[in-house]
Amino acid sequence: MDFFKLKSKGVTVTTEARAGFTTFLTMLYIIPVNAAILSEANMPYDAIVTATALITIIACIINGLWSNTPIAMSTGMGLNAYFAFVLVGEMHIPWQSALGIVFISGMIFLILSFTKFRSWMINSINEDLRRAISAGIGAFIAFIGLQQMGIITKSDSTLVTLGDFGNASVLLGVLGLVVVIAFYIKNIKGAFILAILTTAVVGWIFGIASFPKEFFSLPASISPIAFELDILSALKFSLLPVIITFFITDLFDTLGTLAGVGFRAGLFKKGSKELEKTLEADAAASVLSGLIGVSTTTSFVESASGVEEGGRSGLTAIFTGLFFVLTLFLIPLFKAIPSNAIYPVLVMVGVLMFAELKNINFKDKSVAIATFLIVILMPLTYSITYGLAFGFISYTITKLLTKEFKDVNAGVILLFAISLMAFIVR
Repeated sequence: MDFFKLKSKGVTVTTEARAGFTTFLTMLYIIPVNAAILSEANMPYDAIVTATALITIIACIINGLWSNTPIAMSTGMGLNAYFAFVLVGEMHIPWQSALGIVFISGMIFLILSFTKFRSWMINSINEDLRRAISAGIGAFIAFIGLQQMGIITKSDSTLVTLGDFGNASVLLGVLGLVVVIAFYIKNIKGAFILAILTTAVVGWIFGIASFPKEFFSLPASISPIAFELDILSALKFSLLPVIITFFITDLFDTLGTLAGVGFRAGLFKKGSKELEKTLEADAAASVLSGLIGVSTTTSFVESASGVEEGGRSGLTAIFTGLFFVLTLFLIPLFKAIPSNAIYPVLVMVGVLMFAELKNINFKDKSVAIATFLIVILMPLTYSITYGLAFGFISYTITKLLTKEFKDVNAGVILLFAISLMAFIVR
């Protein structure tokens, strides 16, 4: 076990196993949630469960072996909703082409992971804008969660309005939201998956959903979605802003997670190669996502739970991946969970991402305007791309108007041009 440098990190195999199991519990929710979301893109549910479990297992093991950090990875929240509800649902892009977009953006991320372009891009973009992107995606996926639960519905006069609270399924969603908030506030480990199961049990008891006839089965085949990506159709010039959106979102999401989890635990010391290697593992996993048949993979903030349990090496991530093998045999249970027991988690994840607003410097007028437009327009336009575009365009213009030219560097100008493309090429 010297490969993982356990002695120098002051941990044991037992500690790493316990940390890995803790991380597994806190991010177990991603299996039923991701399957529920991507199945909205007309992809087979059973295959998605298997594919999500597989990419989680593979990504965690790759990162554990390559970077030796306790960072777990799986399909990212936010981009999975963007994939299903916007690319496929609103833009009517076939899911095969959407997988092509995932693959291409992952390849860009992977290639740039071995160059200085990535660090140049990171340093070029205002840190507050990165936080605004996280908050905007939080508002976006929370809106989707509320919409899917029926708490918010469309209205001819006001576009959106309050849903029918006389509907049993809507009430189950409300209950699920209360439960997940309560579990989270009480700092219960595995709060998300426990909230999903608690709400599901209530749904089964009151006949809102059918009780599962069985809980275990052999893993479903991923052949209906694996290697079904259509790369050529994703190479349209009009889809370039979408590809860039996937790349930027994955990059910033990963960096935010690593900063929050890694630096606080002293994992990424100055000059350390661990951060670079973790980003490289994340990029490689994103490429594999498109091949296996799921949306973009990213580092999970739930890794913090394993770090708090003492996890310090890649062995934690490997144990997390191995525990996810169990989920391959739980398809009947996942299928029996009512959707309104799952979507409250989207709202809670949205709340956590939205909290990034507290760290933003609103005294900077350009940042304040860009942040507002990013956060408000992602849900209102139902698009992460347009939210980002409005934000980068407004930031550049206001910086020029206030003659703060030092903040308008080559990276900002590049993103400004790409943002304009989102509106010109449609």
